[in-house]
Amino acid sequence: MEVKTSLLDNMIGVGDMVLLEPLSEDSFIANLKNRFEHNEIYTYIGSVVISMNPYRSLPIFTPEKVEEYRNRNFYELSPHIYALADEAYRSLRDQDKDQCILITGESGAGKTEASKLVMSYVAAVCGKGQEVNKVKEQLLQSNPVLEAFGNAKTVRNDNSSRFGKYMDIEFDFKGDPLGGVISNYLLEKSRVVKQPRGERNFHVFYQLLSGASDDTLKKLKLDRDFSKYNYLSLDSAAVNGLDDAANFRTVRNAMQIVGFMEDEVQSVLELVAAVLKLGNIEFKPDSRSNGGDESRIKDKNDLKEMCELLGIEQSVLERAFSYRTVEAKLEKVSTTLNVAQAYYARDALAKNLYSRLFSWLVTRINESIKAQAKTRHKVMGVLDIYGFEIFEDNSFEQFIINYCNEKLQQIFIELTLREEQEEYIREGIEWTNIEYFNNAIICDLIENHQNGILAMLDEECLRPGTVTDETFLDKLNTICAEHQHFESRLSKNSKFLTDHSLPHSCFRIQHYAGKVLYRVEGFVDKNNDLLYRDLSQAMYKATQSLIKQLFPEGNPAKVNLKRPPTAGSQFKASVGTLMRNLQTKNPNYIRCIKPNDKKASHIFTESLVCHQVRYLGLMENVRVRRAGYAFRQAYEPCLERYKMLCKRTWPHWRGPAREGVEVLMADLQVPTDEFAYGRSKIFIRNPRTLFFLEERRRQCLQDLATLIQKIYRGWKCRTQFLLLKKSQIVVSAWYRRYAQQKKYQRIKSATTLVQSYTRGWQARKLLRQLKYQKRCEEAATTISAFWHGTQARMELRRLKQEARNKHAVTVIWAYWQGTKARRELRRLKEEARRKHAVAVIWAYWQGLKVRREYRKFFRANAGKKIYDFTIQRIMQKYFLGLKSNMPPMSPIDKNWPTRPYRFLDGTHKELRRIFHLWRCKKYRSQFTEEKKAVYEEKLEASELFKDKKALYPSSVNQPFKGDYLEISKNPKYQKLNSAVEEKVLLADVVNKINRANGKGTARIFLLTKKNVVLADSKTGQVKASVPLPDLASVSVSTQSDGFFALKLKEGSASAIKGDFLLSSEHLIEIITKLHRTGAKAADKEQINVDISDEFLVQFKQDKVCVKFIQGSPKNGNGASCKRKNNRLLEVSVPMTA
Repeated sequence: MEVKTSLLDNMIGVGDMVLLEPLSEDSFIANLKNRFEHNEIYTYIGSVVISMNPYRSLPIFTPEKVEEYRNRNFYELSPHIYALADEAYRSLRDQDKDQCILITGESGAGKTEASKLVMSYVAAVCGKGQEVNKVKEQLLQSNPVLEAFGNAKTVRNDNSSRFGKYMDIEFDFKGDPLGGVISNYLLEKSRVVKQPRGERNFHVFYQLLSGASDDTLKKLKLDRDFSKYNYLSLDSAAVNGLDDAANFRTVRNAMQIVGFMEDEVQSVLELVAAVLKLGNIEFKPDSRSNGGDESRIKDKNDLKEMCELLGIEQSVLERAFSYRTVEAKLEKVSTTLNVAQAYYARDALAKNLYSRLFSWLVTRINESIKAQAKTRHKVMGVLDIYGFEIFEDNSFEQFIINYCNEKLQQIFIELTLREEQEEYIREGIEWTNIEYFNNAIICDLIENHQNGILAMLDEECLRPGTVTDETFLDKLNTICAEHQHFESRLSKNSKFLTDHSLPHSCFRIQHYAGKVLYRVEGFVDKNNDLLYRDLSQAMYKATQSLIKQLFPEGNPAKVNLKRPPTAGSQFKASVGTLMRNLQTKNPNYIRCIKPNDKKASHIFTESLVCHQVRYLGLMENVRVRRAGYAFRQAYEPCLERYKMLCKRTWPHWRGPAREGVEVLMADLQVPTDEFAYGRSKIFIRNPRTLFFLEERRRQCLQDLATLIQKIYRGWKCRTQFLLLKKSQIVVSAWYRRYAQQKKYQRIKSATTLVQSYTRGWQARKLLRQLKYQKRCEEAATTISAFWHGTQARMELRRLKQEARNKHAVTVIWAYWQGTKARRELRRLKEEARRKHAVAVIWAYWQGLKVRREYRKFFRANAGKKIYDFTIQRIMQKYFLGLKSNMPPMSPIDKNWPTRPYRFLDGTHKELRRIFHLWRCKKYRSQFTEEKKAVYEEKLEASELFKDKKALYPSSVNQPFKGDYLEISKNPKYQKLNSAVEEKVLLADVVNKINRANGKGTARIFLLTKKNVVLADSKTGQVKASVPLPDLASVSVSTQSDGFFALKLKEGSASAIKGDFLLSSEHLIEIITKLHRTGAKAADKEQINVDISDEFLVQFKQDKVCVKFIQGSPKNGNGASCKRKNNRLLEVSVPMTA
């Protein structure tokens, strides 16, 4: 069973400032300090989260904590930023309400980290999936890129955001992220050229010099030594806890994940290097002959290297630093620049170059992370913007920042009151009007279209004649003198004439957070933010494409003589757009507070925290929340928490929850004016009432705990006793069983013994009887046998006597016959011996005569004849063996019978060669002209793709058919056949890849002797016809896919629409026929076939990289193409076994 906790359980101090009693500024600060010392860095003011920067890592941001706060009520657990993020996400997902999270506070208060925590929590709790995870990763990885280019080390914060950021994260109906849009506000570009003491320039400069490889720095013409660059401060170049080299690798990886191409990353690094080089350009005075002052560049080496990086002619940029051209309608005037003006132009160019690069980065990131679907999206906005700033020396930047915070404070009060009022109306509670300080009068002082400070500053900047900061201050003193929130020593208001804390060159504004003294020096120049037109035009002439995008006003064909809008008016418009955007969303607030200025943990500076509490308006926020009812809670959790305080509601209430709460409050005798019943919630007016309920609940829980302990101990003892009793019964049962088993064994053994003795006695008795009976039977048989034997012997003797008489006669006759036969045999043998002797003597005589006649011939020629006979017999046997073991007639068969004798080795090899030549001739004689052409194509395919493309082996045994559609016979393609005049060499259906989504569209691919034709697969209408001479090359991958790109020659008529990216199942045949036909059509200049896993394809005006990777595509075993971003198509090919 899940154990539910509450904001009020185990509370250190007060978790919600609305419940603080008594309420004062001292008690407010003391409560924050108490919670901070116990590592409780989050505190609520109603639905507002106060976040204290701990300046160390705490174990409260783990994945377990994310799961703990997931889908939980806002007040169900102790205060945490995850609770606010979960409440906003669930409201967006379940109630279809657009949300915004406003994060404000001083520099170093932890705003950036708070925004990261919100985004990481939303990424952790939303849906999963390949596409969703990719979007989440891109959204999260946009932060390191923007931090590198927009954050810097300041005296208050080692990673201070020097720009305002507002990100709209877009979700679908399921609550899964689809993309996002980032807006940036007022980058502190003056930091590029000058940093206050103890601070650094933007991180990216130090990261590039520390983390880039030696080859990269050599290409960028940079050196690792910070001291060689004027724009980098040396006193704070190294920061404890910051690893610039590791951060550079993180930024490079993040840019790759977001979707930056390699050439884009290189262009960005070149611009950063150019800014560093720009700061090293120095000028010297040079007097002219007419007495005028002009400037010259001291050392042109840095200028030369900068121009090489940006692709600008050195003379063009050198002239832009020396002269200024002013155009007015038909008149153009060129004037020289003195040293001060040249330095101003250099710094203005550096600031504009960097700020426009930063804006381009934001736009480029937006292109990658924007939602692709056209349907309506749910939106969650996260605003991370600078807090109220009060320095010793406050200038134009602080004025603009504080104006933005005034607008945010105004919308905060309005939305907080509106939320309170809407909840009271929704619950049917009578609304009590709340009085509060409305800072609209301060906003009007700054932004009024006629008499506002920004309007007067713009008017002063546009006024002809001499314009200085003093003239601007005079105008303020004239128009704003009577305003109650404006103070100046030179104004008509006499009460400030003797105020020595207010210098003559300053004015003071009483903001909602306190009075701020602004030094008027630099207001006019910073508001103008001018960049000489000569520099813009010089930048536009750069060969690097990114520079041209950053300076479009430098285009000579589009010269605009209209003065560009001022920085103040631009920021005012941006703030107005931001306010209108925030008012359309449900707000959620995170107020960040810095506990000390030393960036150290466990230190709580009360005066500093008190100052931030005042200018953030937190006390006023608490009073607004407490003006009506301090605490509210739904009936179900309220009854669940306090039901043990009433016997009628404990332990289970069977009726509606509201009736149970009414019974509970009546039983506790709580005064009726201390609470009110809404439609779904109970509202408690005074925190004391809530603490009374909590105290009663604590006492009751103690009593219940005692009762539970008593019952548990009794149950435990009874369970132990029953267990012992059951064990005793089991032991007794087992012992009795054992005893009875032993007794039974003894009885069984005794019975068996008695039975054995009885059976033995009976068996022996029966044996004796059987033996006696057998002896009687044997005696009778023996007597009878002796009697019959006597009679038989007597008869035998009689028969023997008769036989002896007959045998004697027979023997005498046999002996007589034998004697006669032996005599005849001796006579015949003697006669035969005589005849055989005569034959033998005759044979020996004939042999003797033959030997005497041929003896002289035999000894001279017998060896040679025997050898020739033997060789002839061996050869005959060898050829007969070859005849019976001849190999097949296939030319590719390599089998051949083994040789029987070593002396036949040469003959054996020669016969094998002659036989192979003969069967090859026989095989070739069977070829027709068409078959020869097919084998020539197969041979050319082998030369093009063997050992180069993984798809080639599977195509070897597939015949090249050519016309797969039978276009001349199929009536469906009659119209297409008539439209093509030449003979069709190949006709097949291919897929034309769409750049927008990577999906394929079926097209008919026709190859003739002069053209490549693409036609619609359904209607047969010709979509494109490309002459073969216009075809520059064909690109394919090394893997087993069927994708190929037809690249057209630049400047040809066919190249207007760009290249073609196609896929086919017969890729090997198409490329081979195209290669052969192209060579004939293009004057023997063969079409190049490029085989690479990454190549560029020109789509109209844009080049898109097609990248092949091995993976597991979703659509079965085939390759799939997917659009990763606007400049990358990724083809996933199945891994080959």
